[in-house]
Amino acid sequence: SVRARPSRASDPTGAATDDGQLRRREFLQKGLATTVGAAALGPRAVAAEAPAPPQRVTLGRTGLEISNIGFGSGSLGNKPQLVRYAFDRGINHFDSAESYPMIKAGLAEKAIGQGLAGLRDQVVLTSKTIAKADERRGVFMRRLNQSLRRLRTDRIDIYYNHAVNEVARVDNPEWLEFIERAKRQGKIRFSGMSGHGGRLIECLDHALDRDLVDVILVAHNFGADPAFYERFTKAFDLIANQVGLPRVLAKAKQKKVGVVAMKTLLGAKLNDMRPYEWEGSTFAQAAFRWTLSQPDVDALIVSMKTPAMIDEYLVASGKPKLRSRDARLLDSYLSRNSESSCRPGCDACEAACPNGVAVSDVLRARMYAADYGELERGRLEYEKRGGALACADCQSQSCLRACPYGLPVAALTRDADRLLRS
Repeated sequence: SVRARPSRASDPTGAATDDGQLRRREFLQKGLATTVGAAALGPRAVAAEAPAPPQRVTLGRTGLEISNIGFGSGSLGNKPQLVRYAFDRGINHFDSAESYPMIKAGLAEKAIGQGLAGLRDQVVLTSKTIAKADERRGVFMRRLNQSLRRLRTDRIDIYYNHAVNEVARVDNPEWLEFIERAKRQGKIRFSGMSGHGGRLIECLDHALDRDLVDVILVAHNFGADPAFYERFTKAFDLIANQVGLPRVLAKAKQKKVGVVAMKTLLGAKLNDMRPYEWEGSTFAQAAFRWTLSQPDVDALIVSMKTPAMIDEYLVASGKPKLRSRDARLLDSYLSRNSESSCRPGCDACEAACPNGVAVSDVLRARMYAADYGELERGRLEYEKRGGALACADCQSQSCLRACPYGLPVAALTRDADRLLRS
């Protein structure tokens, strides 16, 4: 995949430095030596374990029985055969959106519809739309009908209000009326909201307290969990992003609202971890086991790009308990990538930018290009969010100390501009 690391000064020991501060990476890598390393984890064996069909779970009060690892299509192109491969491996939960993939919106729904032709009654289909606060029900219905045609079905099991980050979007009476009408017409069975922005907790609380959703789809991973993260970062005064998320997920569980997790790989810098993996214990499998071991999470979705990915991921489905070896892998990943992985939903740095750069969105675009290897998707997202040209010659540098995780924000946004600006 494409690699784009910001250039940074180093001290004589090789530890990265920034304004004379002891960098977290230096601390983490030193601490890591006592717990993780090639000797501790051993060289990665060639994956040979044939995956069993994924476990099925009941998604909250919907009663839907879904595979606990679902097929994400955010990067899916014209590959109906890959969709069918996932189905043949036992996956029955297929997640899509009208905007997938970003480089050609609608293509993912078409591929899913084609790949699952004749199998509609054996799968659970979802889709999403970005329903703005000032849009009308007729617009939503038109988009829904377009998704139905692309998916080759007369109904969508879960229809999400996508990427919600303001209460007004959840509370739009036109959206609520559309949902009720679409349910009465049998075009959707259940409604939901998805999100990973800075105001996610506020939006979730509003939706749950008013019983506006049947399912929630949220960014949730080991790197955002204070209990996991602080086990080996106690020397630092860190602020966990989405600190209210465990409380909200517990509320959803109590109300029997289905909970699906996304963004479970914390940036998905998978190649960095290959030397430290064992057969049946890869970084991705460890990350999924952490997610599936959480008591208030029903299932997860993840982008699947190849048959090999599907086979690797499904190994974690039937073994949801986090093991000590898995925890060491996750520790290793955080030590290597803590200073380049922007946490979904944090947004702590944005108020510090005098130029109004959408920092978290820019860094997410950089992640698509530098970590996912999807340069075109990264460029489209970068341009859509207004870019970071202002960072190139910014004299303020007020963002340097704004990130609670110690990311070199200025260097990363400048790197994003270099990599992604057309």
